[in-house]
Amino acid sequence: MSDDRLPTSLWLEAHLRLIDRQGIPYTIINKGAPSSGLVLLKIYAPGEGALLLQQQRDLDGVMGWMRLFKGEITPESEVDAYIRRSVDRDPDLWAIEIEDREKRNPFEGKVF
Repeated sequence: MSDDRLPTSLWLEAHLRLIDRQGIPYTIINKGAPSSGLVLLKIYAPGEGALLLQQQRDLDGVMGWMRLFKGEITPESEVDAYIRRSVDRDPDLWAIEIEDREKRNPFEGKVF
């Protein structure tokens, strides 16, 4: 790789191990490109719905997370449909689901 960035699969593997140690349940919905796929993160809050975040770089190249659906809790069926459409358009995309009643993002990076 020309820019010293970790491959997505390695970055995710490390973060998923940390999430597992914290006792946060997760599921890999879609395995994307090992070296360069971006990540969709579904944060499921039981009984409420889900938040959806998309990994994205800012203008300085710093990785962060963009809130989708205006950052609001959305019915899980709508979030799942969005993820399916996104993966259909971009099979390199990774999709991860975690469950957290507090709706926290356990991954590093600013949420905007």
